[in-house]
Amino acid sequence: MDNLFDRPWFLRFTALALAIFFFITVQAEEENKSSMMIGDTMDMIRDIPVEVYYDTENLVVTGVPETVNMTIEGPANIVQSAKLLKDFSLKVDLRNLPMGEHTVKIQTENLSDKLKVKLDPATVNVNIEEKITQSFRVDPELNERLLAEDYNVVKMEVEPSSIEVTGAKSVIESISFVKVSATKEKGIDKSFEQKARVRVLDRELNKLNVTMSPEEVTVKVQIEENHKEVPIVLKQKGTPADGITINSISTDAKEVKLYGPRAVLEPIKELGVNIDVSDIKESGTYDITLPKPKGVKNLSTEKIKVMINVTKETDSDESPPEVSVDTEPESETETETTVQLQVTKKFSNVPIEIRGLQQQYKSTFNKPENGLVDVTVTADQDVINSLKTSDFNLFIDTSKVNAEGEQTFPIQAEMPDAIAWKLSDEEVVLEIALA
Repeated sequence: MDNLFDRPWFLRFTALALAIFFFITVQAEEENKSSMMIGDTMDMIRDIPVEVYYDTENLVVTGVPETVNMTIEGPANIVQSAKLLKDFSLKVDLRNLPMGEHTVKIQTENLSDKLKVKLDPATVNVNIEEKITQSFRVDPELNERLLAEDYNVVKMEVEPSSIEVTGAKSVIESISFVKVSATKEKGIDKSFEQKARVRVLDRELNKLNVTMSPEEVTVKVQIEENHKEVPIVLKQKGTPADGITINSISTDAKEVKLYGPRAVLEPIKELGVNIDVSDIKESGTYDITLPKPKGVKNLSTEKIKVMINVTKETDSDESPPEVSVDTEPESETETETTVQLQVTKKFSNVPIEIRGLQQQYKSTFNKPENGLVDVTVTADQDVINSLKTSDFNLFIDTSKVNAEGEQTFPIQAEMPDAIAWKLSDEEVVLEIALA
């Protein structure tokens, strides 16, 4: 054995064998590494945008996702380059397709043919529709739970009041609501305005994919404290002084606003104002303080002017007519003289009652002013002395009113017996409007 190792040719052969073994081993490892770098690499690129080609002026396309995921397999250096550079693109070309529903493949561009590609999804269902534009009114809204206590929304306005909405015909036809919401921190007690984005919704309140012009509008919100407008009703109180007759009590203030909680305002139908006539001595205009009902915070006005017309017993607008005395007996047997004493007196500011006006209408006196006329009465002195303004019932019948505008009505009267009378106006002109 020792002699064998001493021989030169044996050593050479052994060295050659070792060299071949090590060469083969290293080559196998290099080939293994090379195969791993070249053929077996796989990776995923997420959220790659998809470009869509179609007639954007006249058509709308739905169904194409904005992005897709792509799995690529191939040589490691190419896979790595594609992932880092993203110098390729994905597209859906619909330019040669008619309107309607289609299933199309997503295509790749500028991607190495050495890569295997798998898209998720690989095909998409698209709908090509006609593009239309339509105008819609914008409806404002506000969550009333944001309002301060005892405040409410009087009016909400939008500027501009309508917008142009562009989209697929089927989408435009499905629009049920075009809304804009105004919002602030809780406790709103003042009017405000703000810009807000418009929302276009279908019947199920799903947001629709459309184009709006403009996308934002200005919302103006008018906030006021809770209030209710009620009529002012004048009520005579007390007994007039001796020799004083109250002909009429009136005011130009027909209504007043009451401010306060809803529960307090709801049952109030009118504001009764008692007018104490016990100290009234002559006709005139008086300042009357309005009473504040319990629970009401404020009134739109604290005082009103009340016109009171009175007649004193000694007052007479016209002198009594001359007494006619017949001294010529009608027969030889007649020995007594008959005297008939007639007196004329004018009663001013007698109110005219409106009867029969339907609830959907309201009226305003154009003539005579405030609905008051003068009544001139001729009767015996004792009859004249017993008369009061309240004895004259003047009214107009408006039961046949069925339209708005200025209308004329004859004055009708219910008068005491044994008097002759004449009115300063024979008819009334009313302005009729919807209530």
